[in-house]
Amino acid sequence: MTSEGATSGGTDWGPLRVLAVTQLLMVLDASVMNVSISQLVADFDTTVSSIQGVITFYSLIMAALMITGGRIGDIVGRRRALVIGLTIYASGSALTAASWSVPSLALGWSVLEGVGAALVMPAMAALVATNYEGSARVTAYGVLGGMAGAGIAIGPILGGWFTTNLSWRWVFVGEVLVSLAIIVGSRVITDVRDDGPRPRLDLVGSVLCALGMSVAVFGVLQSSTWGWVDPINSPIEPLGFALTPFVVAAGVAVLYGFRTWERHRERHGRPTLVTFGLFEVPTYRAGLSTLLAQNTVLMGVFFAIPLYLQVVLGLDALDTGVRMLPTSIFMLVVSFSGTLLLRVLSPRGVIRLGLLVMMSAGLLLTGIIEPSLRGVAFAVGMGLLGAGMGLLASQLGNVVLSSVGASDRGEAGGMQYTAQQLGSSLGVALAGSIVLTGLASTYLGQLAADDRIAPETLEAVEVAVASGSSFVPADQVRATATEAALADDEVEALVEGYESS
Repeated sequence: MTSEGATSGGTDWGPLRVLAVTQLLMVLDASVMNVSISQLVADFDTTVSSIQGVITFYSLIMAALMITGGRIGDIVGRRRALVIGLTIYASGSALTAASWSVPSLALGWSVLEGVGAALVMPAMAALVATNYEGSARVTAYGVLGGMAGAGIAIGPILGGWFTTNLSWRWVFVGEVLVSLAIIVGSRVITDVRDDGPRPRLDLVGSVLCALGMSVAVFGVLQSSTWGWVDPINSPIEPLGFALTPFVVAAGVAVLYGFRTWERHRERHGRPTLVTFGLFEVPTYRAGLSTLLAQNTVLMGVFFAIPLYLQVVLGLDALDTGVRMLPTSIFMLVVSFSGTLLLRVLSPRGVIRLGLLVMMSAGLLLTGIIEPSLRGVAFAVGMGLLGAGMGLLASQLGNVVLSSVGASDRGEAGGMQYTAQQLGSSLGVALAGSIVLTGLASTYLGQLAADDRIAPETLEAVEVAVASGSSFVPADQVRATATEAALADDEVEALVEGYESS
C-alpha cells in the first residue's frame, strides 16, 4: 500500500474541513438552480419546462455515472479522482455562469457539472474512511451529513438573494472559486492505494449501468407529469396506462442485464464495475437501504413543505428558506454530536432512534399543516425532523464505508451516493404524486359539497384537474376564476377550497 498526502499524529481535522466544503458545494448547486427557474426563463427567453428539463438532465447524469465514478476512484486514486472531478465541475460552473442559451446551460450545468460531481462524491466518501478511524470517522461522516442538510436549506436562501439582488450567474462564479480553493486544499488529504497492478475499467458494465440507471430514474422523475398508472400528460398510453411504469421497467430490465454481465465477469475472474458479493454483507446492504429511505423522506419533505409555504401561505423563496432552517440547524448540530450517543447506544440503536424521531416529526407536521401557519409548532416539527436526519447521518456513511475493505471504498462511495440519488428522485416523485393526487381529490370533494359552486363550474374544474393539475398560488386561482367572470361567491368558494385542501 502507498500513502499520498499529509499525515500527522493525533486527529487532524484539516482533511475534513476540505471535504466538508466539498460536500456543501455539491449540495448547494441543485437547490440554488431550483429557486432561479423564473429568472432563467426570462434570461433565455424560454419556457419553464425547458429549464426543468435541464435540471432533470443533471439528475440523470449523476445517477448514470455515480457508480462508474466510484470505480474510477478505486483505479486512479480517490484524491486524484476528486481533483479531476473538481476540475471538470469548475469548468462546467464557468460555462454555466457565461451561458448564452439553454443548450450551453445544459452542457455546462447538466453535463460537465454532473460528470464532475459523479467523480467527486464517491471519492469524497472514500477519503473520509481513509483519513479517519473509530470515533473520528463517525464524527467525520456526521459532519458530511450535517453539511448536506445545511446546503439543502441554505441553497434557496443564497440563490434567492443572488437572483433578486445581483444575478444567478454570480453563484456559479463563486463555485469556480470554491472548486479551485478545494483543489489547492486537497493536498492535506491522505490517500492510500494498492501497490499491485491497476485494474481495468469494465466499459461494457459502465454503459449498461449508466443506461439502466438513467432510464429508470428518468421514468421516476417523469411520473409527476405522466402519472404512475392512470395517464395524465403521457406522450403515449401503452395498453391504456401511463408511460411511466414501462420506462421504469425498461430501466430495471437493463440493470438486470448489467447484473448478469457482472456475474459473468466475476466467474471468469475479470474486473467488474460492481462487486455484487458486497451485498451479502448485512451492514453494507442495510446501510444502503436506510440511506435510500432517508433521502426519499428528506427530499419528499423538502419538496412538499416549500409548496405549502409558497403556494398556500404565499411566502417568497427567501422566507421559505428561513422557515426551513430549523431542519438544517438541528441536522448539523446532531450530526456533529452523534458520536456522544455511542457511549450508551450501538450504531444500530442510534439509527433506530433517528427513525423514531423522524416518524414523530412527520406526525407532528401532518397535524399542524393548515392554511394558517402555527409558527412555533412548525419550527419544532422541522427541528425534530432535522434531529432525526442528523442521527442517521452521523452513522450511515460510516456503516456503509466501514463494512468494506480499503480497495472497495470508492465503489462503496459510488453505491452510497447512488442510493441517495435514487432516494432523492423517489422522494420528489412520490411527494409530487401524493400531494397532487391528494390536493385534486380533496379539492373536488369540497367543491362538490359547496352549494356556492354551480354544476357547470364544478364540471370545468373536474376537466382541468383530469387533464393535468399543477401547483399554483391561491392568488392565481382567484385571478383565473375572476377572469372567467364567475360570481363573487363562487370565486371565494374556489379559493377557500383550494387553500384548505
